[in-house]
Amino acid sequence: MLYKHNIHTEGHMIHIKDHKTLNMFDPLPFLGPKRRGLMEASWAKLFRDHVLLTLPVDKIFKNYHWAMGRPTKELYAMLGVMILQQMHDLTDEEAVHAYAFSMEWHYALDITDESDQSSYLCPKTLWAMRFLLTQQNLYRVLFESVTDQLAKVFAVDTSKQRCDSVHIFSNMRHLGRIGLFRHTIKKFLINVKRHHKDLFEALDQGLTDRYLSKQGEAVFSMVKPSESIGTLETLGADLFLLIERFKDHGQIPAMSSYQLMVRLLKEQCWVEQDPESQVQRVSIKANKEVPSDSLQNPSDPEASYDGHKGQGYQIQVSETYSEEEETKTLSLITEVIAEPAHKSDTDALIPLIEGTQKRGLGPEKVLVDATYGSDENCEKAKALGVEVVSPVMGKPQENALPLTDFVLTSEAAVSACPQGHAPVKVKHKKGKYIVVFGVQICSGCPHLKHCPVKSGKKGYYLRYDDKALRLAQRRAQEKTPEFQQVYRFRAGVEGTISQIDRKTGLKYLRVRGLPAVSFCATLKAAGVNILRAVAFRNSEKSENSAPEQGNRDLLDLIYVFKERFSYATSPFVAKLIHYLGLNSLGGQILAKVAC
Repeated sequence: MLYKHNIHTEGHMIHIKDHKTLNMFDPLPFLGPKRRGLMEASWAKLFRDHVLLTLPVDKIFKNYHWAMGRPTKELYAMLGVMILQQMHDLTDEEAVHAYAFSMEWHYALDITDESDQSSYLCPKTLWAMRFLLTQQNLYRVLFESVTDQLAKVFAVDTSKQRCDSVHIFSNMRHLGRIGLFRHTIKKFLINVKRHHKDLFEALDQGLTDRYLSKQGEAVFSMVKPSESIGTLETLGADLFLLIERFKDHGQIPAMSSYQLMVRLLKEQCWVEQDPESQVQRVSIKANKEVPSDSLQNPSDPEASYDGHKGQGYQIQVSETYSEEEETKTLSLITEVIAEPAHKSDTDALIPLIEGTQKRGLGPEKVLVDATYGSDENCEKAKALGVEVVSPVMGKPQENALPLTDFVLTSEAAVSACPQGHAPVKVKHKKGKYIVVFGVQICSGCPHLKHCPVKSGKKGYYLRYDDKALRLAQRRAQEKTPEFQQVYRFRAGVEGTISQIDRKTGLKYLRVRGLPAVSFCATLKAAGVNILRAVAFRNSEKSENSAPEQGNRDLLDLIYVFKERFSYATSPFVAKLIHYLGLNSLGGQILAKVAC
């Protein structure tokens, strides 16, 4: 069915196209049935039908004036480009080229005009829109609008979800400690030379040559391992000298490069005063004394360090899943959080749950690994109405009797030991329990070596609290087949992270800084949701069309049999007509009957 095509412009400078009114003419009249079928099965069709109209143009509308400034590009298309660029992992130049020439992009973004005004986008415009979304955190709204719409269209069940994290690298160089000192000091000296040339010229030439000349840089790049401590001490002394020299200068302390030097000194060095000479001396901290959130590269101050995976950032991901293996359902990424690499997964679970609940996509059950499943997180999630399924971190002592082997009352107090002996005394106060067993009973027990009781003045004491009891009960639950049946679905989130990386290049980004990293990771997740929805829609169509295809195959078989039977019997029918002497009409009737 064909509809009228309408373009709506707000004032003279803001361009917004009315995508609700469909085209009067076919936007792809030159496509044959085969290529049209490919387009209908691609991501472009789903994006055009279900995503484009939900993009939050109203959120960026306020940043433009209706009568002043340059005319904007079509705003729905601009927001769509932000998603498509990350979904296909394109550079700015590649995104501009795709916007200008890609048939799929034009169809997805409803670009029907081939003029430069509609079909051309310069890299600066792309950069400006990305900067706007990053500064105002509107890329989060983009992700939420796409995900919420897909969840609504495909009736996604969000009651069961699973979470995990992935380490990613920003576009920064990996620096050792010597390189970190050298690059931080060099960055500061370059800025001083550029903005305060008189102050730069007053510095010792040997100091400036050491960091700005090629000969000086070569010295730091050829340091032997045995000389690294001495080199670091020289670097630390130079760092401290520059900080002290400019600390009282009016403008210098406000420079970001100066503040990076101050941060580096605090994280990497000790500054101590010599009691005899009263002179402050700088010493280098041992590696283990440097915090994990320390500066890793002056070009990316927000990146931090993870002891297992190295420098960079990490992304927390939450997605839906289904335990019904026979029934196919769409799995969507419901939440994405970017954070520095040193952050613990323990602190990420509750924000993930709360983020989904605010949008009506909250889970009832969450599968996570042991790092997320701390007792505190389980209790907080329980208060939010969410069950956390996770193993308990750490392993109990070998052959140790767990607390769950004791007989407990409904109030969680011990009423008997594993051997069936009742305690002499039970004391409970503020969630803590003290259970006393008789000396004669415990001293002769064959399991005393593995029992958690400890010898005391008046007997053997068992001390525990509500948290210890909950952990013991969870450890006992881990060994059951029911737990293993449920928890086996957690591994699927590893495949999701792999898919995001393979499809969108998540693990190695072209940007630096937490806002830019968060922008890319969030919209890449939105892109993966679109690709998943397309694959799910196509699989449903394939399954629904299977019976129809079977009927067509049967009809084709009948037709072939009929033709071959007619061909085989035609000589016999001709002889029969001749033998009976039938006229032309009778012969035609007999031939029709034979066929």
